[in-house]
Amino acid sequence: MLNFADIFTTAGLVTLGQVILIDLTMAGDNVVIIGTLTSGLPARDRRKVISLGVGLALVFLVGFALIATQLLKVTGLLFGGGLLLLWVAYNMLRELRPAPDVTADDPLTPAVEGPPASKTFLQAAIQVAIADLSMSLDNVLAVAAAARQHPAVLFIGLALSVTFMGVAASVVARLIHRFHWIAWAGLVLILYVALKMIYEGWVGGDEVLGLRSVLGLG
Repeated sequence: MLNFADIFTTAGLVTLGQVILIDLTMAGDNVVIIGTLTSGLPARDRRKVISLGVGLALVFLVGFALIATQLLKVTGLLFGGGLLLLWVAYNMLRELRPAPDVTADDPLTPAVEGPPASKTFLQAAIQVAIADLSMSLDNVLAVAAAARQHPAVLFIGLALSVTFMGVAASVVARLIHRFHWIAWAGLVLILYVALKMIYEGWVGGDEVLGLRSVLGLG
């Protein structure tokens, strides 16, 4: 049973703020990653892959959100998710210094829009699908790990994850591009959540069996 009054407590408001920042950062970063992976494609193919990427991210997010609290109870997943989130944080740090964007030439048009395509539509689509799966899982795990003591905040956080990605992904990306501090603050928070997930996934916690106990190391 969700107790929405819990949101308006000090702890609930702090957690909600953390969750919103995580959602903003992860949604914006997902769009940036999709944009990076589609660099080197003709504009026509690029638009198709970006639309496919946002659609897949939305499907993955909804699917993972439905089983968010159960995911945290899977032995080793909290630890593995923390490691994966560290990798996401590392990539986010690299993307804060963005590489030049390249639009490749479209062979179906007479004009020359740029250099030859460096990848095929299928290659870009596969790369985007893998990135979406990873980012969506990490988004849900990060939100669930930050708000699992506050079910109402968790519910709102997961709803915002889906909303930001499905409705306002490009808006969030522009917002982060304009206010660069949001990306840095989100990066620090995601790094903190990742380290916390790794620690709890190793030693154990509330309703979580730590890998240390499973491996008989403590």
